Amino acid sequence: QVQLVESGGGLVQAGGSLRLSCAASGSIFSISTMGWYRQAPGKQRELVAVISSGGSTNYALSVKGRFTISRDNAKNTVYLQMNSLKPEDTAAYSCNVLLRGSLHSRYLEVWGQGTLVTVSS
Repeated sequence: QVQLVESGGGLVQAGGSLRLSCAASGSIFSISTMGWYRQAPGKQRELVAVISSGGSTNYALSVKGRFTISRDNAKNTVYLQMNSLKPEDTAAYSCNVLLRGSLHSRYLEVWGQGTLVTVSS
């Protein structure tokens, strides 16, 4: 079994910063991509940022230049540093990890439970 535990969400004023963390634990042999998604009320879930095992990153246009994704492979953890937050960033943020439990197993997609980020104007 693999578990993703997220932390770091909360209430912040526009222009402020938050840092989200997502730690994977359990039976993990290797982790491929790690990413963050968000879903605002009444909207579809969207990709925020993703980072490969080699450190390559991609961001949604709406957060580029404001958010930074990073990972600590030794801790099986992915981070999302969010700066210059805007009210439109308000959403439930979930981490997504592609991993496998052993050398010969298939990669599985695992989701975190989500953490709420609220940006007040």
